[in-house]
Amino acid sequence: MSLPQRYDAPDIGLTGWSRWIWRQLTSMKTALILLLLLAAAAVPGSIYPQRSADPNGVAQFFDNNPELAPVLDFFQLFDVYGSIWFSAIYILLFTSLVGCVLPRTKVHYDALRQEPVKTPTTLSRMPAYQKSTTPKGLDPVQVGTQILRGRGYRVIKRGNSISAEKGYMRETGNLVFHLSLVGVLIAVGVGGGYSFSGQRVLAEGDTFVNNLAGFDSLSPGLFFNPETLTPLSVTLDKFEVDYDFTNKTNIGAPLDFRATVTRKTSPEDPGETSVIQVNAPLDEPGASLYLTGHGYAPEITVRDANGDISYSGATIFLPQDNNMTSIGIIKVPDNQPEQIGIVAFFYPTAAELSTGAYTSMFPGIVNPLISMNVYTGDLGLDSGQSLNVYALDTERLTQVAGRDAPTPGIVLELGQTKDLPNGLGTVTFDGIKRFASLDIAHNPGQFWVLLFSLLALAGVIVGLITPRRRVWVKSTASGFEVAALSKREDPRIEEVVRELTQEIKKGSK
Repeated sequence: MSLPQRYDAPDIGLTGWSRWIWRQLTSMKTALILLLLLAAAAVPGSIYPQRSADPNGVAQFFDNNPELAPVLDFFQLFDVYGSIWFSAIYILLFTSLVGCVLPRTKVHYDALRQEPVKTPTTLSRMPAYQKSTTPKGLDPVQVGTQILRGRGYRVIKRGNSISAEKGYMRETGNLVFHLSLVGVLIAVGVGGGYSFSGQRVLAEGDTFVNNLAGFDSLSPGLFFNPETLTPLSVTLDKFEVDYDFTNKTNIGAPLDFRATVTRKTSPEDPGETSVIQVNAPLDEPGASLYLTGHGYAPEITVRDANGDISYSGATIFLPQDNNMTSIGIIKVPDNQPEQIGIVAFFYPTAAELSTGAYTSMFPGIVNPLISMNVYTGDLGLDSGQSLNVYALDTERLTQVAGRDAPTPGIVLELGQTKDLPNGLGTVTFDGIKRFASLDIAHNPGQFWVLLFSLLALAGVIVGLITPRRRVWVKSTASGFEVAALSKREDPRIEEVVRELTQEIKKGSK
């Protein structure tokens, strides 16, 4: 038995391999795979906290998962959208789309300039074909020309036959779709680079100034320049919430939120009143302000043992449930003789449970009450480390008031003043303000992303609904022939031929 003969393939060299790789990269199949891969690569960004958007969340993840976090960090899963592998997929997809679309655009442009193909010698081989006799005195070629032109075909007469073609918009739609995808990628990349997103919590009466110091947190884009921030100040004058009182099964549910603000663009500007609502942001050149949250900011005053004010002002309390039971942290580093930390609970409509604990029965202000647990010791504010203003690390502190402490927790009604334990001073519940959480964002690529997305959608629709057909009408000695060919599956192709044949026989459009 003889062995199969071996053939040595020619060495295509570096140039040949480069061309092969380029052809593979710029194929539509590769572009689709890269598009799916990009979508899959973005998933970890919604699973794990990202340093650009939630640095505190990343730090917390490291604390909670000391073994897993370094492994995830090695693979850049806390910086997904700026990672090397995500950028590589993004760039490859962009290159693939450009390399795929540009040659197709040239081919389509040449096709638009070319005349319809010549009439085949044997029309009966076409997938849709009919032969008919010619009525007396009728020129099937002339009548067919009129009918097909009336239907939007490009028609060329050659001797005793005509060639007609329509459906160029199908390929145009496909090209618009793919070019729009390239536009979306560019708009997302450029827009994201020059964008920023920041957050600020404002109690009633507080003012936000649109500069770096005015943000509680800021996530800038790669090319963000602080000098481009629009001169703007926004003061929260009043925050209002409408609650449902009519539906017995839904009493207390919020119906509407309104933040009344005064905006200024310069110190000399007298100011203009605006209202920010959910899904109704305040749009300014270079920045849009969105309402993302709300709550209460009780006004608290702490005096030390000498009667001097060591803390005073509205304190942000974070809501814990639908009835606005809220928790707030008060840090008093300047108190004498010891630093004080307070974990306080605010109840807009307080009610006492059978256990002796308090809860809120309604989110509106009806019977406001504050309960406090008091701690003393080093608050760690001089350590140089960034601390969460909404949390109190009690490990190094001593609890002097509250559950399991020598002194019961302090309970304050509106306007009340009570003594702190161990002669530390007094605390007063002065009043209640509301606060609003604002998201301040700007992305110059948003309009272009929307525009290219709509163009892509339009291109897909046009490409799907537009058939690409070639039709021929040929006059013969015994009558005439009609044939048609579609570049894609076309269930109406035979019907088109039958209708055209009948209309030619009638001699009218």
